[in-house]
Amino acid sequence: MGRVSDIASGIAAVRSWQEDLYRDLHSHPELSHREQRTAGIVAHRLDAFGYDVHTGIGGTGVVGLLRNGDGPTVLLRADMDALPVREASGVPYASTVTTTNSAGQEVPVAHACGHDMHVTCLLGAAQLLADGADEWQGTLVTLFQPAEKTGDGARGMVDDSLRDVVPKPDVAFAQHVLPAPAGHVGTHAGPVLSAADSMRVTVYGRGGHGSMPQATIDPVLLASMIVVRLQGVVSREVAPTETAVLTVGSLHAGTKSNIIPESATLELNVRTYSEQTRSDVLDAIRRIVAAECAASGSPRDPEFELFDRFPLTDNDADTTARVAAAFADHFGDRAVPMGRQTASEDFSDVPTAFGTPYSYWGIGCTDPDLWQRAVAAGRVSQDFPVNHSPAFAPVIQPTCDAGTEALVVAALTWLARS
Repeated sequence: MGRVSDIASGIAAVRSWQEDLYRDLHSHPELSHREQRTAGIVAHRLDAFGYDVHTGIGGTGVVGLLRNGDGPTVLLRADMDALPVREASGVPYASTVTTTNSAGQEVPVAHACGHDMHVTCLLGAAQLLADGADEWQGTLVTLFQPAEKTGDGARGMVDDSLRDVVPKPDVAFAQHVLPAPAGHVGTHAGPVLSAADSMRVTVYGRGGHGSMPQATIDPVLLASMIVVRLQGVVSREVAPTETAVLTVGSLHAGTKSNIIPESATLELNVRTYSEQTRSDVLDAIRRIVAAECAASGSPRDPEFELFDRFPLTDNDADTTARVAAAFADHFGDRAVPMGRQTASEDFSDVPTAFGTPYSYWGIGCTDPDLWQRAVAAGRVSQDFPVNHSPAFAPVIQPTCDAGTEALVVAALTWLARS
């Protein structure tokens, strides 16, 4: 493989199987906590590369350890799960998979976020680093995580046996495909992915006939006033120097046009970049809901349920600066600033559990010519599908090469022999 400057020469050794593997994984997506097939493929390949393989961590999580003498320990992570989305990308290897979800409903499944690419890149990096073991020393940890989409996969591995299997890493890395020119790699120091909290709020009224509203307490009106009032939280309670997003994504009440129901349920999503702002916004939601219930004369206190919670991804400044410098040396002008993203991740639960600094970067996955045409037309957000779209499918190359190289470059920045 050679040193950092020679990585590109080793890519051909893995590219031949990587592209076929990516198509296979893309065609066979699995929902969160059900990644058995993917985990089996990962474990088989890691074993063939000479790694000490541990399976079943946190359910379907897989860890491969490659010990190569004294030196730092570097952890590289990829997520494995897919989404309940019906694929409409048009690629010949598109998913046609359907399955039954945890609620017993039949749902389509697709890799509409790119985790299949993450797995492919990390397996390629695992082989390159195993083949080039004479060029580095230390311990390499490759971690393949389930259930990122539900926000509990990383924590599930930590709460299981991860810390018994993995020595404390000196540094941890992860990456994600994003809408940007394929082959580009983007870094950002400090908070890079928002914390996310979903909240289910149930408010209560007094049901009755739609023709006699005076005899009821209308929870639909109550819920509507809450939606309106919540729009002032970010604009009037969060400092202009802070960033926050508050979305009411779901409101359900009633069964018929002339029946005033007993209750209404709202589902909200909050994105923030600091624990203080996170706490302030969640507190404001509770305060506003309680006040609107009191104003409506609600007969019962509202109920609040937090779910799908994701931690803040806060890249260590020194670690990220070192990675960014290595990327600039390797990728040249394809190494770019990424900026903050309002997406969320649970990767940081792993390094946080170890007290380990980490960096998380983005990999462009959009056809570069299409990107340039969209930029020229001022239509970047309209002219190609983004993550979670039914039409999302990264261009295989140079996305796969760049993602594989980025992981190897980052690992060797700590592990390469001096």
